[in-house]
Amino acid sequence: MKHQIHIIGGGLAGSEAAWQLAEVGISVRLSEMRGIEATPAHQTDGLAELVCSNSFRSDDAVSNAVGLLHAEMRALGSIIMASADAHKVPAGSALAVDREGFSAEVTARLMAHTNIEIVRERVDTLPSEGLTIIATGPLTAAKLAESIGTATGGDALAFFDAIAPIVHRDSIDMDICWMASRWDKVGPEGDGKDYINCPMTKDEYLAFHQGLLDGEKTEFREWEKNTPYFEGCMPIEVMAERGVDTLRFGPMKPVGLDNPRTGRWPHAVVQLRQDNALGTLWNMVGFQTKLKYADQVRLFRTIPGLQNAEFARLGGLHRNTFINSPQLLDPTLRLRNAPHIRFAGQITGCEGYVESAAMGLLAGRFAAAEIAGGEIAPPPPETALGALLGHITGGAEADNYQPMNVNFGLFPPLETKARKADRKAAYTSRAREALETWQAAL
Repeated sequence: MKHQIHIIGGGLAGSEAAWQLAEVGISVRLSEMRGIEATPAHQTDGLAELVCSNSFRSDDAVSNAVGLLHAEMRALGSIIMASADAHKVPAGSALAVDREGFSAEVTARLMAHTNIEIVRERVDTLPSEGLTIIATGPLTAAKLAESIGTATGGDALAFFDAIAPIVHRDSIDMDICWMASRWDKVGPEGDGKDYINCPMTKDEYLAFHQGLLDGEKTEFREWEKNTPYFEGCMPIEVMAERGVDTLRFGPMKPVGLDNPRTGRWPHAVVQLRQDNALGTLWNMVGFQTKLKYADQVRLFRTIPGLQNAEFARLGGLHRNTFINSPQLLDPTLRLRNAPHIRFAGQITGCEGYVESAAMGLLAGRFAAAEIAGGEIAPPPPETALGALLGHITGGAEADNYQPMNVNFGLFPPLETKARKADRKAAYTSRAREALETWQAAL
């Protein structure tokens, strides 16, 4: 099939961009390396594979910025959100999905589209001509990353991202653990009991904390040294190094979790979240780690309720690469010194699956308008899409650019003062109006 645009990378951003373009009649060549060459983190060759979590985070579109982003993407016909909704699993107010079902859904829909040709190939250099979207994500192959570095006039920035372990449900001791969401919060289809909670006493917690400090860690390769972590994916042992109580105010927070056997909050809690539709696999929330495998098994089996845990996958660590987008990209995600090329997804420095897909959606729509001989204005900064895009393409300081999840701090201040309790709802109400106006103009 003769294509009008080439998309390199079949992750969430590339898949979303391809869908947006194909749906308006534009022929797409989608190149994906997996299938002929693996990455350090992926386990399949499926498109839009979720690696480190099954959660799209909060689905609350009234008081949460990422929930608002969900709503905006649904309104714009996102394949990623439609597939997530079709394969969601219980997770309180969060949107979590069956990862295999989700990836299979996206792959099947893209393969069936008459305007999309999927090619399993590794692309080593940036195309010198022809409209192109680079959506190779945080695990961009070395040769292509080198080509990007040459084209952008500098080395790519990088940070580490870590993968949390997954436990077989039937190996968890429910005589010790219990099911509950924090504060018994009920999601759209939940019952306030969406997480498995493993309680710890003070002595158990202190011993576990010391074990994290003493455990043998993965050795860094030479090219991985002196690379900063992203705060949202901080390895648990690195958090432990910050202080004895850091974990109790982070992923092991006991607040709002009443142990039904004692009627009290434990000293600390390890939570597990459902990872597949069958409920047979559960993800250790916030337990991304660079401990060596043997130490992971030994230490994590000291957690009450996990003494006989069988692990479907242990934690791991991989390097993520991203460009200095505020310096390099224009407001429609084009490379300033090579405007036939757009970037989308985590390689732009946005953080999170939803945010990556959102930038793929916008890159696809911007490219579609260009192919049609026109242009569309970026979404208003009052929207979640516009706020995130603005941060990536100029709102952040280029000299100190770091990955960022969508959050209300990226939005323009409210024109009228609102009570703290009403502020988030005011942001989302304003965003909905702005998106409707922008959509009408399209």
